[in-house]
Amino acid sequence: MNLEKQKIHEYVWSRKNEFLEQLFILLRQKSISAQNVGIHECAELLKDLMEDLGITTRLMETNGHPVVYGETIKDENNFTLLIYGHYDVQPPDPLVDWVSPPFEPTIRDGRIYCRGAGDNKGQLIAQLLGIKTFIDHHQDLPINIKLVFEGEEEVGSVNLPNFVEDNKDLLKADLVYTADGSSHNSGSPLLLLGVRGMLSFELKAKGADWDNHSGNTGNILPNPAWELIDLLQTIRDKNGKVLIKGFYDHILPISEKDSELLKKLPFDVKDIGEKIGYSPLNLEGEDYYRKLTMEPTFNICGIQSGYAGEGIKTIIPSHATVKIDARLVVDQDPMDIFNKICQHVQTHNPEIEVRYLGSMKPSKTSANLDIVKCVTHAIHQAFDLEPLIQPSLAGSLPDYVWTKILNAPSIIMPYANFDQRNHSPNENIKIDNFLNGIQYTYHVIHALGEYKKSQQNNLNKEKSV
Repeated sequence: MNLEKQKIHEYVWSRKNEFLEQLFILLRQKSISAQNVGIHECAELLKDLMEDLGITTRLMETNGHPVVYGETIKDENNFTLLIYGHYDVQPPDPLVDWVSPPFEPTIRDGRIYCRGAGDNKGQLIAQLLGIKTFIDHHQDLPINIKLVFEGEEEVGSVNLPNFVEDNKDLLKADLVYTADGSSHNSGSPLLLLGVRGMLSFELKAKGADWDNHSGNTGNILPNPAWELIDLLQTIRDKNGKVLIKGFYDHILPISEKDSELLKKLPFDVKDIGEKIGYSPLNLEGEDYYRKLTMEPTFNICGIQSGYAGEGIKTIIPSHATVKIDARLVVDQDPMDIFNKICQHVQTHNPEIEVRYLGSMKPSKTSANLDIVKCVTHAIHQAFDLEPLIQPSLAGSLPDYVWTKILNAPSIIMPYANFDQRNHSPNENIKIDNFLNGIQYTYHVIHALGEYKKSQQNNLNKEKSV
């Protein structure tokens, strides 16, 4: 480790307790977007934290929860990095499964347990403290930095597209950088160059106006649970292939470069099986990553109908509902897929109601861009570990608002540990991951400053010629 890296490492670890306390302040503030609990209070708190770091900050209202926008601009013509994150969190339920209170940060075995620790407050604060660390050492930033922290990511970022569309000039940037998601299970640094999109909807079947005795009305009344089951069997076969006409239209073939990147990703089937709680996992590495990142899914999130408590209640239920999420890949369009689903249901059982719940478009940034190579090199140099490059995140983020509305390249680098349990009880982030995230941010800023200098030098050479 060279002297510069060593100095930053020692600085961050020497401020460990101070940095943890700044994170804990934000973690203690509830910000459950789905229930609108503590959202405005958290936005104001985050604004104050950012202003304390010397970042010019304001709350910008949307049709939903506010965006916390900050900036530190040295020169309008300078290279501009836009950092994205979110301050909202998932509900903590079921509370009974938490070992410690979900909104009281607790350290156990080198991990911080709290709702939002990994998703996304821990990673968000690491980005802010990375900026602070750079300023503390250099008194100034080599690039412009803009920050967009939204309060609706956990409910689908419903208002973010309009916010970005309405503020294109304000948000104009050369690169968007996001710290969200889980790092690779191997522990190596991970860069993600895209996300899968998502479509969520529900199917609802109705029978009688109320539940009926299954003996007195058996064979007489339709059973909506069976109607849904019959419909679902026309939608997906036993091998997982989606049977909706046109579902696979517009999917772009995997490029040779992306195939190479997938093959390079380390894979330990036993380790992954243990970490996701499914030891029978049986896949080869390339198949695992292709299915996880480059292919669409069609998943049943939940089914509700009739009685499922202790014992038996002999009824014909009056209604049945299934909630579904489909992860989509480039260049599937969520609304196109939804319309095809509606047509399919209309053909097979027009009595079943289809209700749209939300969507997000897929997104992709090329691995061949110089700016991607710059960030990759910076992470490699900083930690003496070659980062893994994954063409896409398995999950969904509103990355398309940057690549398709703002027309900027986008890189996602997860700081949280693979087993962070985001969205589940006992969500956590390892202290090492949190402090490393601060250092990652510092080194990315430093590398982009050098990248800007090299671009300017090349431009000056061209002019002189």
